Amino acid sequence: MMAEEKRAAIAHVFSSKNNTLITLTDLSGAETIAKCSGGIIVKNDRSKGSPYAAMQAAFKAAEQAKEKGISNLYIRIRAKGGHHSKTPGSGAQAVVRALARSGLKILRIDDVTPIPTDTTKRPGGRRGRRV
Repeated sequence: MMAEEKRAAIAHVFSSKNNTLITLTDLSGAETIAKCSGGIIVKNDRSKGSPYAAMQAAFKAAEQAKEKGISNLYIRIRAKGGHHSKTPGSGAQAVVRALARSGLKILRIDDVTPIPTDTTKRPGGRRGRRV
């Protein structure tokens, strides 16, 4: 009786307030296994960033990953970062819950939001954005 090989992947989750993107890659990050976003799931633009759309996208990506033999996941959550929002959107938590519920084993969850050590200059100029 042969032991079943457990394959791992990385789930890159980019979550802003307007959309949630999920990309599953191999451990090196070079080969894309599955990808899905909130915009693929829902019809209205205003619903792309919702937890429901993120959850459905995660289930779809997990299904594609299971077909390719993936059983373990490392999750890397990213917000917009820089001099934008450093907290992930509402879809990030829904993605983690959906991936856990889909039967994939989660090994680690990391926050990889880019945080500047010495920030770049904000757009708008010295007198600010003139409306």
